Amino acid sequence: MKKQEFVVGLDIGTTKICAMIGRHHESGVVEIMGTGVTPSKGLRKGVVINLESTIDSVERAIEEAEGESGVEVTRVFTGIAGGHIRGVNSRGVVGISRTSREVNRRDVERVINAAKAVAIPLEQEVIHVIPQEFTVDDQDGVKNPIGMSANRLGAEVHIVTGAVTSAQNIIKSVNRAGFEVEDIVLGPLASAEAVLSPEEKRSGVVLIDIGGGTTDMVIFSRGSIRHSEVLALGGDHVTNDVSIGLRTSPKQAEEVKKAYGCATVSLIKGEEFFHYPGMEGRRGGKVSLSQLCEIIEPRIEELFTLVNADIDRTGLSRSVSAGAVLTGGASLLRGLPEMAERILRLPLRLGKTNGRIRGLGKGKDSPIYATAVGLVHYGLTYRQGKKMARFKGRNLFSQVALRMKEWLGEFF
Repeated sequence: MKKQEFVVGLDIGTTKICAMIGRHHESGVVEIMGTGVTPSKGLRKGVVINLESTIDSVERAIEEAEGESGVEVTRVFTGIAGGHIRGVNSRGVVGISRTSREVNRRDVERVINAAKAVAIPLEQEVIHVIPQEFTVDDQDGVKNPIGMSANRLGAEVHIVTGAVTSAQNIIKSVNRAGFEVEDIVLGPLASAEAVLSPEEKRSGVVLIDIGGGTTDMVIFSRGSIRHSEVLALGGDHVTNDVSIGLRTSPKQAEEVKKAYGCATVSLIKGEEFFHYPGMEGRRGGKVSLSQLCEIIEPRIEELFTLVNADIDRTGLSRSVSAGAVLTGGASLLRGLPEMAERILRLPLRLGKTNGRIRGLGKGKDSPIYATAVGLVHYGLTYRQGKKMARFKGRNLFSQVALRMKEWLGEFF
């Protein structure tokens, strides 16, 4: 198989690294050919803290995907997330001075450049500049202004920035593992590509991606992203609470959380008990499901209280008619969707991949794999209209940023 016929999505997360290889199927949907998943041991809250461990995990995940698909990987589309990510909306306006007053592509580029001219800290750099909509004179809500007549052209955009060093370390990890980064994409935007429908984006929807170290949130309305935020709470915080409460190791606490955990005490019926192991050969203990839930519930309640407060701050709470969609491994915790619906006061569903994906295999349509699937989908879409580019060297992040201006905003 030619290398151009398939793409590789690489989700580098705090708890796991997932590589997926996919291609366009003759039916028009995306077909997943192979998947590789390994524990992530070199990241904390989405940021590389141990380069060698990250390199090793990337190698093993891609090797597993190669073995399942039967193809050799050289390039990947990788995600980026973490507490260093920032999102802001901005607006720019330019004049159309030509006699014809007809808006062309160059005018669109000028107004987007004007909109992205905002002050950002020196340690941050632009990852995405995503057009939301355009204004032609006094007419707002325009999706594609090219060919229209105007005196003034305005653009509203969403700008996503990230720490230069964090992005460089992710790309360096992939390069050192023996692969080239074809593009870099904000994780929750990739997840949205996999689990949200165009109708949900038009009606208004909140995507909440609950990872190990952080919770990433994006809000769509009128077909475009309107807000992005990263909260410094995730599934690992719940695991840590269980570890402290039961006086056991984080590894054992994670196993207990997955096997018996529940985020809503009211769902526990009766007094069922279970035994759990102690740390390093020490004697374990016995605890009831309701006692375990009483450890977990406050942290999940805190998380969705923060999410709800962030939605309220945006002023978009009335614009999310389609409700909320949950992705990420922690979203599978029993009772968590019920807690989310109660606090957010929104209709809610788990973010399983949509019908445009085939070949995922049993369990691979889970919210856990949404980002990797979205990266594959993005890569295939990107290849259709763009030339492939590879990133090497020290200024990788700057080079990547130049190519990220219109992702998810392909108006023309």
